[in-house]
Amino acid sequence: MGSLHNDSIKSNSEKQIVLNPRERARILRKIDWHLLPFVTVFYLLSFLDRSNVGNAKVAGMATDLNLIGFRYNIAAAVFFIPYSFAEVPSNIALKLFRPSRWIPSIMVAWGIVMTLMCLVKSYQSLVVARAFLGLAEAGLFPGVNYYICLWYPRSERSKRIAIFFSAASMSGAFGGLLAYGIERMEGVGGLHGWQWIFCLEGLATVLVATLSFFYMHDYPETAKFLTEPERLCIINILKQDSNHLSSRFDTQFIWQAIKDYKAYVQIIIYLGLLVPGYAIALFSPTIINELGYSAANAQLLSVPPFVAGCIVTIIFGIYSDKYNLRGPFIIGGALVSLVGYILLYCSVQAGPSYVGACLAAAGDYPTVAVALAWAGSNAGGDLKRGVVLAMVIGFGNLGGICSSFIYVDPPRFHIGHGTIMGFLSLSIVTSLFAMWDYNRLNKKKEAKCLAENITDDRGYEFQDMGDASPLYR
Repeated sequence: MGSLHNDSIKSNSEKQIVLNPRERARILRKIDWHLLPFVTVFYLLSFLDRSNVGNAKVAGMATDLNLIGFRYNIAAAVFFIPYSFAEVPSNIALKLFRPSRWIPSIMVAWGIVMTLMCLVKSYQSLVVARAFLGLAEAGLFPGVNYYICLWYPRSERSKRIAIFFSAASMSGAFGGLLAYGIERMEGVGGLHGWQWIFCLEGLATVLVATLSFFYMHDYPETAKFLTEPERLCIINILKQDSNHLSSRFDTQFIWQAIKDYKAYVQIIIYLGLLVPGYAIALFSPTIINELGYSAANAQLLSVPPFVAGCIVTIIFGIYSDKYNLRGPFIIGGALVSLVGYILLYCSVQAGPSYVGACLAAAGDYPTVAVALAWAGSNAGGDLKRGVVLAMVIGFGNLGGICSSFIYVDPPRFHIGHGTIMGFLSLSIVTSLFAMWDYNRLNKKKEAKCLAENITDDRGYEFQDMGDASPLYR
């Protein structure tokens, strides 16, 4: 507690705490160590459980369940229907209930579904199981993004969301390695290797979820790992960052989110990035297999693209926060991914095509975390931010349905690669529009504040306006 005295913290007459940068960074790092390992493991398991169907397909599920024609595509796609529409209600529930109860509860639910998927014996039962998996998993991703917003100011979110989202690319790498090992259990206990993939990965989720009931923290106000001075500091930082906007539950803030055109701009950006992301997760083993590699080697060769995506995701998150920029990083990453897909589309040789797959993942995955930080930072007020994030993630995830049906023309997959290039281009163009529009709105608010002499001490007058407040930029 001694480090919080003297020159580290000064209190003015209004009881506002001023931290020096070193002390602020120390407190945020302390929060990082208590929050980020949990949420990163949560999302690693979530993405692993939703995308392991791709590894299972290559490991023999397609043959055993007679997944002919579009059957695999339908089984992959059905996940996203309940997943997308349950996200907004889930984030509202997270606002009403404690995160340490809501998030582990939904993890237990999808872990049980995942484990029981090892018992599927037909295409029809696989489809039903995937639908329930989507419903159970729906609240995790928007919930954790919202949860991060409750702990960190806007300028610190991108790198944290990037670390958390890097679990998606880690799960792709980890999933390939796991599938390579687990499918060797073929015949053990009377189950096929692909059934063991579902069983063991589902049990891991249930175990982690059960432990998180006891170790997950809810809010800065109730965090036992913070000292009282540290708690006051982070609460003050968050209050100043919110420009004194209301944090109470009121349906007017839900309607503010639904009526805000900027939310739909962010949905389009996110959709353009997520269709490629899910295509990589669901079809990388298949694409690599079609390049001429064996099924086992395809599992292993699917690892490096995801490792590249993981590393670049963290780098993008750090520098996006450092320079306080979102749009340029999204555009830059999308362009790199676009080059990768052009290589996949045009090349007839395995080597250049594989390089294209690595570039596709390394360019696309980092942009998703930055896009979510951008959407959350431009939605003012706790409840509106939670609803906007759920809308962006929910509607964006409908793109997973598209991802599931575009890779239908092996071995070159021109339809799939061409469609992905179109979505990446859409995201680039929409990001350019959003950068122009946010700049226009900020200049308008600055002019209003100058003309009407609006300063921070009048923040209470605009507390119910959300990001429409002239003080929110």
